[in-house]
Amino acid sequence: MKKLILATGIFIATTVVAFAQKIAYVDTEYILGNIPEYKTAQAELDKTSSGWQKEVEAKYAEIDKMYKAYQAEQILLTEDMKKKREADIVAKEKEAKDLQKQRFGVDGELFKKRQELVKPIQDKVYNAVKTIAEKGGYSMMFDKSSDLTMLYTSPKLDKSDDVLNLLGYKGGNKGKDIDKYQKEKDLATPPQPPGGGGNNQNTNQPKKPK
Repeated sequence: MKKLILATGIFIATTVVAFAQKIAYVDTEYILGNIPEYKTAQAELDKTSSGWQKEVEAKYAEIDKMYKAYQAEQILLTEDMKKKREADIVAKEKEAKDLQKQRFGVDGELFKKRQELVKPIQDKVYNAVKTIAEKGGYSMMFDKSSDLTMLYTSPKLDKSDDVLNLLGYKGGNKGKDIDKYQKEKDLATPPQPPGGGGNNQNTNQPKKPK
């Protein structure tokens, strides 16, 4: 019984601590989509990938042509000729697979190209997120565009536009802090003279309480 009470107490204490922590989130997909350099890098990657894919497909098309020709002419070939043609096809297949691995493998050229073009931008975003988390005192920052399932997210906790602003880009006020937005709105609104100052041009009357 004492163990059960102790376990329950620990669970409650842990839950209270978790709720006491400040939490926010960002949408990295949205952030990167608002960074022109990322779009340019992604377009270059797509173009490079498409060119390499056509190169690999051409290799396999050549193999398919060789194999069909071999099947059509097989009855007319001697055993030595058959072995040579088969060896040529196998060699071409290996060449195509090696090229495919070279271009699209785990540490292939496309991966290295992505590291060269995209990773520096992703690192900047990460550093900006870290800066905002540290300045805002957030214990955790989630990524809405990741595989993490977020059933509900309050727009007040979305710091995506703050990240873009810190990086020098303009977002669409997505998830902008409401208090900060209100302060900026108040600063943008010129102060009204007390009591109207004899000027009756202000037509914004206060609403009657319900």
